[in-house]
Amino acid sequence: MFAKMKLGYEALPLPDRTNFNDQEMQVAADAFYDRIRRRHTVRDFSDRPVALPVIESCIRAAGTSPSGANHQPWHFVAIANREIKRRIRLAAEEEEREFYAGGAGDEWIKALEPIGTTASKPHLDIAPWLIAVFAQRWGSFDDGTRFKNYYVPESVGIATGFLLAALHHAGLSTLTHTPNPMKFLNVLLDRPASEKPLIILAVGHPAEDATVPAAAKIKKPLGEILTVRA
Repeated sequence: MFAKMKLGYEALPLPDRTNFNDQEMQVAADAFYDRIRRRHTVRDFSDRPVALPVIESCIRAAGTSPSGANHQPWHFVAIANREIKRRIRLAAEEEEREFYAGGAGDEWIKALEPIGTTASKPHLDIAPWLIAVFAQRWGSFDDGTRFKNYYVPESVGIATGFLLAALHHAGLSTLTHTPNPMKFLNVLLDRPASEKPLIILAVGHPAEDATVPAAAKIKKPLGEILTVRA
């Protein structure tokens, strides 16, 4: 992406400007909240196909996210191949069995009880798409030498948030899955050692009988997540 001889600062006029009045800003903010509050994490997926261009557009949106030094230290692998999904499920469930067998600790397992999760991850087979999110710990110049990436976890976290919002906006449901460790993804997906797998997103349409945990509908009120110092 970067060439050593082309690194330099150039100021451009702001290319896209929104000039809402106060009322328009409030309407837009409320409309987005009303839309995003309907996003639910689901574990019960339909096998209804989702066209690749939809996934591509959502990942393209994620790629517009801000990042440290604009290094964009992320890579997304979209997987529809059934055999690869099956292998990911088997590897993930192996890690999850160790997690639930004591690797997580009693406190963590207790915290998960209201969510109803187990080591079984059938959604990794059934959802039409899995998106593996990788963090690029370092990059390479076009001559092959390395350069450091900055604020990598923060940058990839923001981009993943963009991706989740884009997928929801497209009418799709998601599940974030983070087996630990996830080095098996580098092998299965042929990703380099410079990339660390962070998240597997199951993406698709919810099953007709999909449910969500009642506890997942409990959100902190605004007063608990916002402090204003005007």
